[in-house]
Amino acid sequence: MLRIDVISIFPGLFEPFLSESIVGIARRGGPLAVQVHDLRDWTQDRHRSVDDAPYGGGPGMVMKPEPLVAAIEAVAGEKGPERQARVLLLTPQGERLDQARLEGWAAGEHLVLVCGRYEGVDQRVVELAVDEEVSIGDFVLSGGEIPAMVLIEGLARLLPGVLGNPDSAIWESFRGDLLEGPHYTRPPEFRGRAVPAVLRSGDHAAVARWRAEQARETTKRRRPDLWELASGRVGRGEDEK
Repeated sequence: MLRIDVISIFPGLFEPFLSESIVGIARRGGPLAVQVHDLRDWTQDRHRSVDDAPYGGGPGMVMKPEPLVAAIEAVAGEKGPERQARVLLLTPQGERLDQARLEGWAAGEHLVLVCGRYEGVDQRVVELAVDEEVSIGDFVLSGGEIPAMVLIEGLARLLPGVLGNPDSAIWESFRGDLLEGPHYTRPPEFRGRAVPAVLRSGDHAAVARWRAEQARETTKRRRPDLWELASGRVGRGEDEK
């Protein structure tokens, strides 16, 4: 089982998300346990303050270290070699999320997702309590709650027994650094556009070759950065299957 603890100042944002679709299936089926914690439960003042003005001036507010470190240590333990949980801070300054990272975390047992807000988090929180900083892309949101949901769904679908067809997790974009090619279903013709004949041929080897070629062409066209990685491996004979 993968256990995920989420620390947020807006825990109510997660309620419907955690009950529906793949995540709901994973939680009901047993391989995923998720608990969302209200950061304000670890505040000490009557206003339940979680932020303060930044040293050095500037716009916005910064999340305070006292409640965040207390919350992280309460659910994950103190940072060090004996801590079993992996603590991830969701922030635009983090390393970009990819499928390989999800696969690595899905093989673990306990993750703690810390949702940043405002202008950011006091750096001492990172130094004292965080293992990795993670970003879902080169853009800015108001907080880490939606990125945390992205991680949870990406992880849930990798857990055993969650997907109706386990092969779905194998034939997906970003496996082997390639995007998926186009998909088709019935009817065989729609508004003058026909499903490629090879997909209706019943020749499984030909279908596999067509899909591999389409994956290469789609990746070349849409993500040349990924194609550069993949083509290097193909050139060494590591990815031609």
